[in-house]
Amino acid sequence: MIQRIQSVFLLLAAASFGGLLSFPLAISDKPTAQFLADSVYDITDHIALLVLTILGIAISLITIFLFRNRPLQLKLSYIIISLAILLPLAAFLLFTNESAVMDTTVQVNDQAGMFLPAGAILFGALAIYFIRKDDRLVKSMDRLR
Repeated sequence: MIQRIQSVFLLLAAASFGGLLSFPLAISDKPTAQFLADSVYDITDHIALLVLTILGIAISLITIFLFRNRPLQLKLSYIIISLAILLPLAAFLLFTNESAVMDTTVQVNDQAGMFLPAGAILFGALAIYFIRKDDRLVKSMDRLR
């Protein structure tokens, strides 16, 4: 019997992306620039961050239901990892671009949202491992026939 543990990891990757909808990326001690006008920097401050997050959630959930097509599931898992790498990179670049005009006395602290994509990377890598393991198991069963 083929175990579908990769579905659990893909669901956890979707939850990691979904956590970004409620956890901020960073907070500041006083409101300043465009992103920190409310003293909170989150994914709703820029449309690109929001699109990357929603794509990560959608692809993670879609990949769960592609268990019969393991090669496509594997490719989409790599895309999930790529999105999880691209998201904090884009957030950092957008923030540093905006912080060039920001007051230097403002202290910005990272929050849980900045580290959630690392969870998506971990869960995506674990899903890839178990997808490959399933594929090896199916190929070994085919050889026995």
